[in-house]
Amino acid sequence: MTKSTLADYAARIKASSWETPCLDEMSPRLLKTELLSGLTVALALVPEAVAFAFVAGVHPLVALYAAFIVGLITAVIGGRPGMISGATGALAVVMVALVAQHGVEYLFATVVLMGILQVLAGALRLGKFIRLVPHPVMLGFVNGLAIVIFMAQLTQFQTTGADGTKEWMSAAPMAMMLGLVGLTMGIIWAMPKLTTVIPAPLAGIGIVAALVIGFGIDVPRVGDLASIQGGLPSFHIPTVPFNLETMKIILPFAVILAAIGLIESLLTLNLVGEITGKRGGGSQECIAQGVANTVTGFFSGMGGCAMIGQSMINVKSGGSTRISGISAALFLLAFILVASSAIEQIPLAALVGVMMMVVIGTFAWQSLLILRRIPLTDAAVMLLVTVVTVMSDLAIAVVVGVIVSALAYAWSNATRIHTNIHIADNGAKVYQIEGPLFFGSVEGFAENFDPASDPDQVIIDFKNSRVVDQSALQAIETLASKYEAQGKALQLRHLSRDCHKLLNRAGQLMIDSDDDPNYGLAVDYSIKTGIFSGGH
Repeated sequence: MTKSTLADYAARIKASSWETPCLDEMSPRLLKTELLSGLTVALALVPEAVAFAFVAGVHPLVALYAAFIVGLITAVIGGRPGMISGATGALAVVMVALVAQHGVEYLFATVVLMGILQVLAGALRLGKFIRLVPHPVMLGFVNGLAIVIFMAQLTQFQTTGADGTKEWMSAAPMAMMLGLVGLTMGIIWAMPKLTTVIPAPLAGIGIVAALVIGFGIDVPRVGDLASIQGGLPSFHIPTVPFNLETMKIILPFAVILAAIGLIESLLTLNLVGEITGKRGGGSQECIAQGVANTVTGFFSGMGGCAMIGQSMINVKSGGSTRISGISAALFLLAFILVASSAIEQIPLAALVGVMMMVVIGTFAWQSLLILRRIPLTDAAVMLLVTVVTVMSDLAIAVVVGVIVSALAYAWSNATRIHTNIHIADNGAKVYQIEGPLFFGSVEGFAENFDPASDPDQVIIDFKNSRVVDQSALQAIETLASKYEAQGKALQLRHLSRDCHKLLNRAGQLMIDSDDDPNYGLAVDYSIKTGIFSGGH
């Protein structure tokens, strides 16, 4: 692999922001940075939450409450300081069918069950399996997500026609929107070169908002999407029948939502971890997401998960502790309770400009340069994950990428099996096995032997091989049976102690050696019954 790795990509993002130390080293100046980072994130959360509410078919406050509660709880107990969670589009597209068919109360019940499943996943420490996501899948994930964020901003350049259809703005409003977006992006780019007192995204939003409000420029504003005014979220038990029929309705949705939420959260955790230089916390993040969603379901929220776009805004604005995430959630609640009229005056162009800079910072541009220098399979996986992310769903894209990578790896190892053959001094034919023996290579393994024409004594040496699974053990058993049927002696050398115990007929022909390998097999074999069962 070339030097364009996820660590290089994370270092590039990290270099564009300035670091903050841990809480015990917090100074007033750095505390201010954390709070301003939280304010910037909160401003960016508002239009995103409203848009996702429209996608799911629920009231905007349902998404805003979810953004507040999920964001607050995960910021306090989550696995990675600096991460931002809230209502997301990946979950909203799944929720729309449930809400349309059964109503919003069933959504609240589903979110509660979703949270419980996520807590169980964390308790079972399933978060560690995120390490199985290959590097090309991660690059495809961030590239696809950058494209998805970009495409989501395009809706802000559209208006609703008289017949209810979406159409692009006319020339003059479009030019004004593009100009303000460009101005915001320019401010964000230039501000760090002048001062770091105020986070660049917040400066961009503030300056452009002041120009628009001060000169009365007629452009779309946050209030044009929906009113965000509301009260404190109140405890509410979902009004659904507590019976098996309800469980049949909500369980499939809860499983899908829990899986999508955890995959997106754990991938975001890995990415933020690369940027902040911190590791671990996967299972803790699963529990935090689960607790947050369970609570959200009881407070009329649509649930949520980690948001990579807002997490990047937070990190680039200087937020790296839990304070930034907590303050973002509290600022969002303040917007809902007392500052809705002011927030609704912010031009959407300023927020679009912030998200466009997130797109530029999120996309792994160096991945385009290394496509010809990395293995063809890795390049194909990276492009596949990017396309599936854009066309379908982030979680599905990651699962597809992992499966394709695993199959490619299995095929690569399956083709590595071969034998070196020589005749020993006593006339025995010696097969020296090279490469792993597992389900994908057993056919190639068997093709190397000819029991009918081999001499009366045959030795199979596994010193440079490794017996991996039940299929490999069965292949050895089958081969031993063939030589036994020919009345020929077969000896097996350099097999692990596990193989000594698990092989049946072939075990009687094994030769012990001081340099036998020592590794465990992921199978359990009963010599009495000849049946393989679950791994250990």
